[in-house]
Amino acid sequence: MTPKINQPRLIWKEIPGLQPSKFEENHPLLRGSGFACVSMPEKKRVPTTVELTPTAAQLLKHPLAVVALVPKDVALFAAGALAGASAKTVTAPLDRIKLIMQTHGLRAGQESAKKTIGFLEAVISVGKESGVKGYWKGNLAQVIRILPYSAVQLFAYESYKKLFRGEDGELSVIGRLAAGASAGMTSTFVTYPLDVLRLRMAVDPGHQTMTNVVVSMLKEEGLGSFYRGLVPSLISIAPYVAVNFCVFDLVKKSLPERYKNKTEASLVTAFVAATVATVTCYPLDTIRRQMQMRGTPYNTVLDAFSGIIARDGVAGLYRGFVPNALKTLPNSSIRLTTFDAMKRLIAASEKEFQRILEENRNEHKLGSS
Repeated sequence: MTPKINQPRLIWKEIPGLQPSKFEENHPLLRGSGFACVSMPEKKRVPTTVELTPTAAQLLKHPLAVVALVPKDVALFAAGALAGASAKTVTAPLDRIKLIMQTHGLRAGQESAKKTIGFLEAVISVGKESGVKGYWKGNLAQVIRILPYSAVQLFAYESYKKLFRGEDGELSVIGRLAAGASAGMTSTFVTYPLDVLRLRMAVDPGHQTMTNVVVSMLKEEGLGSFYRGLVPSLISIAPYVAVNFCVFDLVKKSLPERYKNKTEASLVTAFVAATVATVTCYPLDTIRRQMQMRGTPYNTVLDAFSGIIARDGVAGLYRGFVPNALKTLPNSSIRLTTFDAMKRLIAASEKEFQRILEENRNEHKLGSS
């Protein structure tokens, strides 16, 4: 019969070669040589994690601890995506002005008397043609693109950093550049069709919705149009992300310890890194934008490079640089500020969660004693 929980059990074992005593020989229940003992089964313990897990009432009382229930990697991915989307939305007007200035010469035609357009002229032109909403034209596609872009780039960068670490576990300057370049190319390749879609909506007044743009491109230009200019995009994004990440990491690492965790230091460091990367890589960005355009005469990066210089001079490679530079500081500021705020929220939620666990652990100890 199976004993009940916490019921004593008598265990009898025969021991060969043991001579029984006269008492055992005369006792009907103890005949034979053996050993007997009484045991009490150990009370089944409830796992500590189950006992210490915050209750629904505790989570309602401390709602911040709920954030800690989300895996940290997922929370950081979401924080990065939210920061990127916020920054892109706020700086969308400057981004559209930059795109219009970059592609005006090609859209106006090589025989046009006016091949360039100034910053203020572009601002006024957008307002007249489309009103206030025109400054955010194509932003939905940009926000949709930036969500997976930020997540993929963050995950890829962390993965590539592990891959490029040396035997001593340290990441060299070359390793940082390689990790940044690889992460930039990976995220660009995954989200490139959305980037092309955003460009078409921003500079082509003939399309009104994302669906119209997609249908028109598939009918008139085929599926390959979504990847037109991919090579120069990879070429331009690889050095940009590599320089941006590397400069940011090295400058931040060189700061005095008391400044490293301050938001102001992150903002200045991000601005310096973005400026260096932009000045270095901006011509490649202009080339890829013009290769993405409908009816572009350029088939290769070299064709576009020589063609832009022949038409607009060297300055044509930096067309739209001013609005791009103007959006760098607010974009970096908003992104880093939002991301830092989210990271502080995640850290605070973890502390709150641990505090509840500690309270439950102490109560459990008192109850056990």
